[in-house]
Amino acid sequence: MPTPLPRVLEPEVMDTEEEARDYDAMDHSAVNAKFCEDLLAEGPLGQRVLDVGTGTALIPIELCQRDPRVDVVAIDLAEHMLRLGAQNVKHAGFERRIHLERIDAKRLPYHDGEFSTIVSNSIIHHIPDPRDVLVEILRVSSARGHIFIRDLCRPETAAEILETVARGGIVLDPANLVVEGAEAD
Repeated sequence: MPTPLPRVLEPEVMDTEEEARDYDAMDHSAVNAKFCEDLLAEGPLGQRVLDVGTGTALIPIELCQRDPRVDVVAIDLAEHMLRLGAQNVKHAGFERRIHLERIDAKRLPYHDGEFSTIVSNSIIHHIPDPRDVLVEILRVSSARGHIFIRDLCRPETAAEILETVARGGIVLDPANLVVEGAEAD
């Protein structure tokens, strides 16, 4: 059995002004568009959506552009991310539909079953024990609600890494691939 790659925990909160600015400057448009496209393909979202780990609110903006019926509560623990998020929301004209809040996802202040849809993109790898966040997400999701979570995938073997990269149209020479903790094939 291959040895799984070790989990690489990133900082739980990216909350310096520089980190927020650098994150916001990255081009997330294709990834965010695909996230929203796949989410909306699952069916109607209902009116209340919770975005856990919103960063600078780019996914809620994309979602509101695609579905005029949704209102999003977008939470993050990083104050600098939320400040830039507020600017992004205002620039996009969605101040009435996207509500930013500084909230710890491990202790959500919302009622049981309050949200028809809960989304989260790429925060699980920032949380030391993701179970706490997942339990809270389940608690605040309505009985027939959608939960849509995506995060980083760390392949278990060098062959899986090569296959994943090749799907993106890039070919690597396996002789030059060094992966700590991955089993060679």
